Amino acid sequence: MGKWAIAVHGGAGVDPNLPVQRQEAAKQLLTRCLNLGISALRSNCPAIDVVELVVRELETDPLFNSGRGSALTENGTVEMEASIMDGPKRRCGAVSGLTTVKNPISLARLVMEKSPHSYLAFSGAEEFARQQGVELFDNEYFITEENVGMLKLAKEANSILFDYRIPNGGFETCSAGAAATDSPLQMNGLPISLYAPETVGCVVVDQEGRCAAATSTGGLMNKRTGRIGDSPLIGAGTYASNLCGVSCTGEGEAIIRATLARDVAAVMEYKGLCLQEAVDFVIKERLDEGQAGLIAVSKNGEVACGFNANGMFRGCATEDGFMEVGIWP
Repeated sequence: MGKWAIAVHGGAGVDPNLPVQRQEAAKQLLTRCLNLGISALRSNCPAIDVVELVVRELETDPLFNSGRGSALTENGTVEMEASIMDGPKRRCGAVSGLTTVKNPISLARLVMEKSPHSYLAFSGAEEFARQQGVELFDNEYFITEENVGMLKLAKEANSILFDYRIPNGGFETCSAGAAATDSPLQMNGLPISLYAPETVGCVVVDQEGRCAAATSTGGLMNKRTGRIGDSPLIGAGTYASNLCGVSCTGEGEAIIRATLARDVAAVMEYKGLCLQEAVDFVIKERLDEGQAGLIAVSKNGEVACGFNANGMFRGCATEDGFMEVGIWP
């Protein structure tokens, strides 16, 4: 019997002027999700069940950008995506373009377990959801008043908004009051307004040494309809094997180019690095000028995180009694 470990994240890249009350709300949610996962692990639940359970909780709470509370497209609608991976046999499932599914992560798991495929998107994924009888809501359920306001600000700035949860009037405090063309930050070589996505994810290793990972997001505020990021892409936003489980967050295009999640496992396998060394290596060497973060666990019960942004909403716990929730470096 090994030792279990768990980590959760709510996104890398944080407004340095984020109100204290929102910081505390984020920490409370992460703590609640950690405790939910810890209770399941103590009951000997397998890792794949625990990551789904925790991410469902994050999707249901509108605080972060997944499920209810997802970022809005340029058309004011929600298009959600998620992926899940079970390390022992590298089974995986992913979904994109969801507009009615309450818990995208659970549909991703159904793709893994109830279909011959690994990835379903848009109308095909929605039809599969209806066939599987998952809980569905009208698109309006996922749209919050706060996000409607942030989409309006994004359109006025003619930009894609990454940190879409800055309070009204907060652009100036974050040096993002100008249009995206004035921004020193770039995505795929093009200027953007501000960096701070809030994707959610969870990684777990259970007492049997089985690793699993899950990631879910609403994407970017004011994104083009049909845009797909790293979160549903196995090897980019999510990866699990017999060595480790990884969930990423940040600039999706940079994470995709780096195949960031898979690379953690690769350098552990081929360079012989321990988990934290592998995480530090890929964050430093693989992101070029992109900004991102990730959480990871190893089959040995190690837990690690890394990011090159100014902060990351994160929490982790181990069977030894260690528990930590934080935002800043």
